[in-house]
Amino acid sequence: MGPLAGVGDPLVWGTLRPITAAIGASLALTGNIAGPILFFLAFNTARLAMKWFGLIYGFKKGLDIVKDLSGNILQKLTEGATILGLFIMGVLVTKWTSINVPLVVSRTAGADGKEIITTVQNILDDLVPGLLSLVLTLLMMKLLKKKVSPIALIFILFAVGIIGYGLGILA
Repeated sequence: MGPLAGVGDPLVWGTLRPITAAIGASLALTGNIAGPILFFLAFNTARLAMKWFGLIYGFKKGLDIVKDLSGNILQKLTEGATILGLFIMGVLVTKWTSINVPLVVSRTAGADGKEIITTVQNILDDLVPGLLSLVLTLLMMKLLKKKVSPIALIFILFAVGIIGYGLGILA
């Protein structure tokens, strides 16, 4: 392994794998068998292509590769891949996180005689769809920055979910 191993590892394992895994898991959660297959093919194709072309590029350039990589190309590539990864994760947060507050605010009779029930969740979805998911995600990020253990956060979320469901606050 050479000194450029520190370049490929963050790109492949820190950016490429989470992006392809998130896309594959998103498909798999809907029951689509293509999810794991797509993850396997996309991740390994990109990883092996990076290895092959990196090897060829390094062989052709030799020691001149240090001059090429010192011109901010690598930094821009890493920054672009990180932004893409954060964008995809942000989109998937709203898809995977669902919080439902079924507390009834009002019951009224409609024009056709059917009862219209307005819940807290209906009001929040009318104002800003996915607001509770966003608030929960931002709260978890803030707690992680304050060095709260991720395992503790998982258990806290389990407890809040179970207690909230038991009290009828969450569904």
